This record gives sequence, structure tokens and C-alpha cells, in this order.
Amino acid sequence: MVAKILDYSKYRYDQQKKLKEMKKNQKVVEIKEIRLSPTIDKHDFETKLKNAQRFLDGGDKVKVTLRFRGRMITHKDIGLQQVNKFIESLQNVVVEAAPKLEGNTLIGIVAPKKLEERG
Repeated sequence: MVAKILDYSKYRYDQQKKLKEMKKNQKVVEIKEIRLSPTIDKHDFETKLKNAQRFLDGGDKVKVTLRFRGRMITHKDIGLQQVNKFIESLQNVVVEAAPKLEGNTLIGIVAPKKLEERG
């Protein structure tokens, strides 16, 4: 049996230092929200797409919401097309929650692909 004699306070200090370093390197994933409307214009759509891609590249998840106002709710298919088009236009993403209707809001969540999966 081999035993090593060391100063316990120095050992504890080193352990706490390692723990602090590990906590510093961790990234807390946030959920950013992008709001669309069924009648969104092409340029506005592209701007929101660019912002969403920036959030995803930063490692955050993106919640895509499309709110129906007034009588727009009768055209749910148009809203679903907008959200699906938005999600398909994003690169290197995984759909975490498919778009679904909750009240008068259509919600879908996408997350960035892991670096290993991007290959």
C-alpha cells in the first residue's frame, strides 16, 4: 500500500479551484423567442430568421411563436406554413417541439445541433 502525505488545506483549495473553473466554463442554455405573424413580409421574415440563426449559433434554443389576431385564427394553415417555412430555413437545428396550437398562438421550439452531429 502506498500513501501520499499532503497538506489537506492545499488539497481542498485545489479542489475548490477546479470546481470553480468547471462552473465558469458551463453555459446556461436560454430560450430566446421569435414572434411571427401570419401576414409577415419577406424582409421582416428574413430579419427574424437571421436573428434566430444568431441565437442558435450562440448555443441558445429558439421558441418560434405565431400569434393569431381576430379572424386570422380561421386560417390556421397559413400560420402553420409560416412557422414550418421558418424552421426549415434555419440551418443546423433540431426540432425539439413541433409547431402546435395553444389557444390563439402557434408555438414551436428548435435547438442547435450538437457540434459532434454537425460533422
